[in-house]
Amino acid sequence: MSAREAAARAGAAAHRRVLPRAFYARPTLDVTRELIGKLLVHETPAGITSGVIVETEAYIGESDPACHAAPGPTKRNAPLYGRPGIAYVYLNYGIHYLVNAVTEPEGSPAAVLIRALEPFDGESLMRRRRARGTGKSPESYERAALCRGPGNLTRALGISLRHNRRDLTGSDLRIEDAGLPPREVAWSTRIGINVGKEHPWRCFAADSDAVSGRR
Repeated sequence: MSAREAAARAGAAAHRRVLPRAFYARPTLDVTRELIGKLLVHETPAGITSGVIVETEAYIGESDPACHAAPGPTKRNAPLYGRPGIAYVYLNYGIHYLVNAVTEPEGSPAAVLIRALEPFDGESLMRRRRARGTGKSPESYERAALCRGPGNLTRALGISLRHNRRDLTGSDLRIEDAGLPPREVAWSTRIGINVGKEHPWRCFAADSDAVSGRR
């Protein structure tokens, strides 16, 4: 852990607050940028795990072919049309759970996919979760790789489909502002999709080794 990280961690406990619903009820690209540096937190009987958000992607409306709202309202994508600040969690390719924060006013379907975190609370628990069923040692994972990628971070934090529709503004799954130092960010086109690849709607911390794609 760097001196900067240690100092930030020491001061964070006194400043942590859950982001209010108004934070999410705004243009999605603003939320995409301002989630960088915030904490995604999951509280469970096994312990609390959290990570600093360092990579996000925006998915905006029925006109965005990569957004799950592109076909119009369905049972699956109903959370996208609901209140801002709700978690939209889905199973991707039958393998990985992905967690999104719903944005914009109710009825305007959009969300921000959380793509990568830097471990903050509960790193040992994250390691055990990542190693479970793999035959690997929990210590074999590089710290920066624990939550690198949207499927890896949900596994590390213990997030699954049962967390779909959780209220990120007041539940066991939430996003907090810990008053951490601001991060320099960069933008790129989105990755890991086949359509809508032209939109430069991926935001990431320029200095983070935990970022999952090109920097």
